[in-house]
Amino acid sequence: MENKKASETNNNCQVRVLKNGPYFVSGNIPLFLATIKCDHKGIPADWEIGNKLKTTQTYILCRCGQSKSKPFCDGTHIKINFDGTETSDNEPFNKVAKEIDGPTLKLKDAEILCASARFCHRGGDIWQQIPLTDDPKLKQNATRNACDCPSGRLVIIDKKKDKTIEPLFEKSIGLIEDPAKGVDGPLWVRGAIPIYSSDGKLYEVRNRVTLCRCGKSTNKPFCDSSHYPEEDREVIGNEQEY
Repeated sequence: MENKKASETNNNCQVRVLKNGPYFVSGNIPLFLATIKCDHKGIPADWEIGNKLKTTQTYILCRCGQSKSKPFCDGTHIKINFDGTETSDNEPFNKVAKEIDGPTLKLKDAEILCASARFCHRGGDIWQQIPLTDDPKLKQNATRNACDCPSGRLVIIDKKKDKTIEPLFEKSIGLIEDPAKGVDGPLWVRGAIPIYSSDGKLYEVRNRVTLCRCGKSTNKPFCDSSHYPEEDREVIGNEQEY
């Protein structure tokens, strides 16, 4: 988990979805590589945060997945007639999330937001560990794993303190890479950056969000794990595993 000072943020930061086009990023938002590092069993072990890429005050990021200048847009979306229609219902997280209650922690899980970073399986599946979080080690592991979920699908609440546990992020965007699976992941938008739809609608502002950059998501502009080949996906119960 990475911690940054809130004072480093820029209040003018925002991301705008352009109609059938890229993401327009403004406010001098830092951009960097965020690589999922796996152990010998292929289970994510940690995030490797790379150096900041060179950017300007504003820049545009590819959304169709076909740019030859990734992560930046090169206009390919026009040539391929990219259909970037936004299909997200923009329902509040608390409305779509289910809850799993444990002795010390409560887990909120909005499965529709899953970007399949797979940290939820590190040291054991988080859904099985929540009911056992009277064990300090399992409590610590479940908390860490939820906070490393880039999409914010998983959110932990400390029941004793009645407090949501969230990592403190600088406003920034990570380019997720998953070399163990051989794919580029979504954009990891961090630090409660406002995201506006192509018609000016403000999506729910959240600390952790993942935006599709392969062009295939059925929940645009958000990632739904479609960057993984369909044959590699398996749904087991309500938990999505790879």
